Amino acid sequence: MRIGIGTDIHPFRNTPGDLRLAGISVPHEKTLVGHSDADVVLHAVIDAVLGAMGEGDIGGLFPDTDPAYRGADSAEMFCRVWRMARERGYRLGNLDVAILAEQPRIAPHAAAMRRRLAQLFEADLSRVNVKATTAEGLGFIGRREGIAAQAVVLLLPR
Repeated sequence: MRIGIGTDIHPFRNTPGDLRLAGISVPHEKTLVGHSDADVVLHAVIDAVLGAMGEGDIGGLFPDTDPAYRGADSAEMFCRVWRMARERGYRLGNLDVAILAEQPRIAPHAAAMRRRLAQLFEADLSRVNVKATTAEGLGFIGRREGIAAQAVVLLLPR
């Protein structure tokens, strides 16, 4: 078995729209800044899977200097990484995701995020967990300047 951890952080921009979080749209008064769609959850998950395989990080595979990834759908990026993992003989043991945000409220969207992640991993819903916490007003998250996500993944041999 292989274990990986991933972390990602993106700042807000004062533009209303949909945030992409775990591959779903979350309406909000601000959007996230990023080279791709800035989906902090999927970016953390991608890093966790790459880490479990010993394959570096998201920046090495999808560099923000490459115009091909400008505005890219992180779900498509994830699918590329997950194909790599499956080709190496892995399946999902479990995934645990923590989203750190003061806003938007994650709880109303957590079940949809969990379902989407399970779908992307082609795994049973019981293998995926999504939770959220605030920063209690501390730091950049507490000041509502951005969102962070952490993911831990266990990959098992098929």
